[in-house]
Amino acid sequence: MITTVMALTALAIDLMMPTFADVRATYGMNPDSSEVGWIITVFFLGLSVGPWLFGPASDRHGRRTPLLVGLVLYALCAVASAFAPTFATMVLIRFIWGIVASGPRAIAMAIIRDRYSGEAMARLMSMILSVFMFVPILAPSLGAAINAVLPWQFVFATPAVLAVILLLWTRRLPETLAAERRQTMDRNGLRLAMRAAANRETMLYTFGVMFLFGVMTSYLAGFEVVLHDAYDATDAFPVLFGLLGIAMAIGIYLSGRFVGRYGLTRWMRRLAGATIATAALFVGVSMIGDGVPSLAILVVVLAFVLPVVQGLLPTGNAAAMLPVPEVAGTASALISTATMAGGAILGSIVTALYDGTVRPLAVSILVFVTLAAALIVKATRLSDRRAATASTPT
Repeated sequence: MITTVMALTALAIDLMMPTFADVRATYGMNPDSSEVGWIITVFFLGLSVGPWLFGPASDRHGRRTPLLVGLVLYALCAVASAFAPTFATMVLIRFIWGIVASGPRAIAMAIIRDRYSGEAMARLMSMILSVFMFVPILAPSLGAAINAVLPWQFVFATPAVLAVILLLWTRRLPETLAAERRQTMDRNGLRLAMRAAANRETMLYTFGVMFLFGVMTSYLAGFEVVLHDAYDATDAFPVLFGLLGIAMAIGIYLSGRFVGRYGLTRWMRRLAGATIATAALFVGVSMIGDGVPSLAILVVVLAFVLPVVQGLLPTGNAAAMLPVPEVAGTASALISTATMAGGAILGSIVTALYDGTVRPLAVSILVFVTLAAALIVKATRLSDRRAATASTPT
């Protein structure tokens, strides 16, 4: 159930990508316009704002009621975006849609934190996200199939159907936040929540994850543009996107398995080094063919880069929440805001740098993962120190 709730976010992103050409035509854009990428970017910006509405609300009122409200609003936004009269209106609705979509996502993370901690939580997050990755594998093909027989507006409205199904299903979800653990929303309650959520260890992990998320937003917003403009291979997008999604799902699954073998912090340090190595390989490949290497080589390299990044993302998210169990909803909001907003801004910068080659994407990814690795390695040292202190007899 939690996996499906979290999948709503990916469905509202990946399902739309095959419709970009029709969206351009409907709103009078140039056939090669990258402006259509704002459909993705503003959704991520909305995802960064919404947790501050739903996270604290779930800490005060419990998890179920805010989750159900979020699902209703999600369905309404999906339908509204399909009938936007102008592209500017659609962008605005997509921003609002991102805000309300953040509710189920943030609350799902808080529910997991209510029940699990430590390496068990990291393994569960990896397992959930490895199943969740089937959405980006299947969604583009589903979107393309719907768009082949129906107008693109039906693709945008499709997520509303799943939201309604989930609305009925999650009514069976038990409340995971006991009444005695709920936070008040007065000044002292907010001060306590912010002080706990601003934990140094949490913040280091959070900003590390933000740069990793910048890699993903750059890929999501730019891959279709690269295929369309540099390779004239728009029709191959659903298949290639699905193949890379399979690679990312494998990366997340293996990461969850290796967390149990090596321990959370040790495994994260290994993955941090691997992200730099694979990103450096991507930069080297981007120098081939005047910045446009063969499509096969590009896909193979991305099949190394993206799974490593995706393997580090759930462990980083889990590690960020470990020091602040008493305010999991607010901590989830803080983490989501920083990672989503920062990642969306980073992705929009990379999209703006597009010059008809893959070089801006490759160089940007190397910069992002290097910064992420430095922050995460520092955070793991603090985690090890905290664990050692907690295990020392008093």
